[in-house]
Order: sequence, then C-alpha cells, then structure tokens
Amino acid sequence: MAIATVNPATGETLKTFDALNAGEIEDHLVRADQAFQEHRTTSFGYRKERMLAAADLLDADQDGIARTMTTEMGKPLAQARAEAAKCAKTMRWYAHHAEELLADEHPDPADVSDSGAIRAVVRYRPLGPVLAVMPWNFPLWQVVRFAAPALMAGNTGLLKHASNVPQTALYLEELFRRAGFPEGCFQTLLIGSGAVEDILRDPRVVAATLTGSEPAGRAVASTAGDEVKKTVLELGGSDPFIVLPSADLDKAVRVGVTARVQNNGQSCIAAKRFLVHQDVHDAFAERFTARMAALTVGDPMDEHTDIGPLSSEQGRSDLEELVDDAVHRGATALCGGRRPPEHGAGWFYEPTVLSGITDGMRIHREEAFGPVATLYRVADLDEAVRLANDTPFGLGSNAWTRDPDEQQRLARDVQAGGVFFNGMTASHPGIPFGGVKRSGYGRELSGHGIREFCNMTTLWYGPED
Repeated sequence: MAIATVNPATGETLKTFDALNAGEIEDHLVRADQAFQEHRTTSFGYRKERMLAAADLLDADQDGIARTMTTEMGKPLAQARAEAAKCAKTMRWYAHHAEELLADEHPDPADVSDSGAIRAVVRYRPLGPVLAVMPWNFPLWQVVRFAAPALMAGNTGLLKHASNVPQTALYLEELFRRAGFPEGCFQTLLIGSGAVEDILRDPRVVAATLTGSEPAGRAVASTAGDEVKKTVLELGGSDPFIVLPSADLDKAVRVGVTARVQNNGQSCIAAKRFLVHQDVHDAFAERFTARMAALTVGDPMDEHTDIGPLSSEQGRSDLEELVDDAVHRGATALCGGRRPPEHGAGWFYEPTVLSGITDGMRIHREEAFGPVATLYRVADLDEAVRLANDTPFGLGSNAWTRDPDEQQRLARDVQAGGVFFNGMTASHPGIPFGGVKRSGYGRELSGHGIREFCNMTTLWYGPED
C-alpha cells in the first residue's frame, strides 16, 4: 500500500511519501537506542515538564491537526477536534500520575524475612525502544495512549503508522520534539508493513504494541514470540449492546446510535450487535431505526455532518459484502444498506440497520467496520449472554439494565475486557483498556498500561556482615 494522503471524501490523492530505505531505518534505530540510554536516567519531573509542554502544544494545534486527520481518514471534524483534546488530557494525566504509578513497592519485611532478606523492593524500570504499529481510525489517540505512558516510563518509541495517515504520523514526531524530548525519543518510521518484521527482530527493539486487524496482530505476535519479546495487542471487536426491560429506553436508543456510528462506525469498541429483550424489542427497533435513518451523511469538514466517508474504497467494499451476504441470506435492511446516491465521489455508506440475523451470515461472526448495526431479538437474559459471547472477539460490551442482579450476572458472564452499564463504552486514561479472545491481550491506559513496558525488578537486600 502506498504511503499517501488520499482524501476519502473525494478519492483524490493529495500527497505521497517515499518509504524509508534500509540505511534510513538503521539511522532511526541507532537514534532510538541512544536516546533510550539517556532518557531512562531522567527524572519523572523532567519527563513531566516535557509531556505537559506537548499537551499545551497539542491544544494550540487542535484545529490544524483535526483538519489533517479529517482529510486523511474522513472522520467528522468535530470528532477530530475531540480526539485531539482527549490526547492532550491523557498526556496531562500521565504527566501527573506516572511517578506514583511507578513508585517503588515495599513488601512487608516480616513477609519476606524467611527468604533471608532484611528488606525487598519492587522497582519499575523502562525496557527500551518499543515499536508501535498503529491504525488509521483514531490516528492521534491510538498513538498517544501508547506514547504518553511509554515516554513517561522512560522508554523510547518507534511509530509505524498506517500508510494512509502519514501527515498525522509525522506531526506526532514533531510534537514530541517541539515539547523538548531529546532527539530520537519518539520517531515516525514511514515504512510499509513488509518492513515491520526485520525491525521487530532487531535486538535494539525490545517490545511491540499493535492496534489493528487480527491478521496483523498474529504476524507481530508470531515474530515477537520467536524473538521472545513482549507484546500488547488490541485487535478487532464485535461488541454487544444488550438492552433489557428495565432500561431507560430513550437513553439507550440515543446512546446506541452514537455508539454505533462514532468515527463513521469505524471503531473497535463501537456497539455493533444490538441484543434487545423481546419485551422492548419493537419499541427499541422503531426508535433506533428512525434515528439512524435521520443521520446526515456528507462532507466531514461540514460541522452539520454526522457521518463522513469510510477511510478507503476497500473498507467500503468489505462492508458492502457483509451487508449483501446478510440480505441474500434473509436479513432485512430496516434502513440504509447502500451507497448514498447523492454522494458519487468518495467512499460513503448509508447508516444501516439489519434485522433477522442468523448464525449462517458472515456479519454474525465478522466485524462490520462502518455504520451498520445488527439487531437481534432475545427471549431472556440467558439468551442475551449466549449471543453476547457467540463471537471470536471480546473487546468491549454495553448493557442497559437497572436491575442489580442482572448487572452482576452480566459482569460475571460476558466475555469481554469491559462491561459498561447504562452508558457508552469508551476509553479513559484512568481505566484499563483491552480485550480477551481474538481481541488481543495486555492492557493500555491506567497504571496497568504504563507497567506493560516496564521491567518489574526485584531488589533483595540481605543482612550486612
């Protein structure tokens, strides 16, 4: 895939970039390793000052970088601004909390005395240069939620971003440099996916994190496993949105629409499968479909647009195939199900609601990456749980019930990295984020995220002679 900015609203190629050659990649690896030797010894106060400077710069740049993101991958401009603001917030969160999150731990001397120690200490030390392979759908946020904790922990970062967001990728390197981080602390590698394996096998690269597709995750995990290197993977999702009779139905409908179409429906943690109890199914379906059909599809730079184009022509084709397969096998499109005829240029797709989904349809098992919701009628809580788990993925989940017993059952039995009750699934710097099953492993954000790329070192002190 060419490294290029292609406007998905028009299909126009705006700017192309040459991939780094072998010598240039080597230069980046040298700088990352040299920068780590310096950066790992700096104080939390030093890193905090620079991370806060990066947040301030990002706030000042918000409109410009938002327009770059919208141009490169098509998200509505207001959502792009919100993404930039969230990144600045997360930088500040880690700037203020990293030192306490990575503070030395001191086991009770009485609990370790039988080891012969007079005391023991657990210390979190940085690992080294970490390779981040990141996707296009949240081109700023996906990177910052890795970079902020990694840099605050004392690591250095090498970013292999998606090939369709090169200008956003280059902006991130420039941002951290402008904030005062030493040369080489955070670098963007303009490379194709074929160059990833050799970089990950380089002994100077100590670990990797990837957010993206399941095949990409398998490839990185396989290479890292062969090299015995740590990885964190956040892959696909097919999140359930469970609605039970005690739910606030109007709120569930309103939030459900946003949860499905945020980022033009291109989010791993977007609600995708709506599992609605038979007692409220018809009322939910009617209101939900009406709201989906009323959304405005159009120019993502227009402040009144709800849904912009999909990021690529291939992405739209993949989504169409899932919808067409479902309809061919008996599903009903309550709204949408086609390319909007008034948008001939660009990779637009109508907000769509499909009902009558069966397990023989591809969309029942595969992730629909676009503004397409699948609607299921469930008889009871048991069926809701069964269908929620009837997927190879387990990233997020959403449940609407005010019954404490039902909440406890769902918290216990839904196979996902998170269960959000009566509110939209979201990521936040203070809450761990990640999945199970084929949605990946490891956690980002919170204290768990910053410790993923640390050496948890045991310091053992014996009695002095």
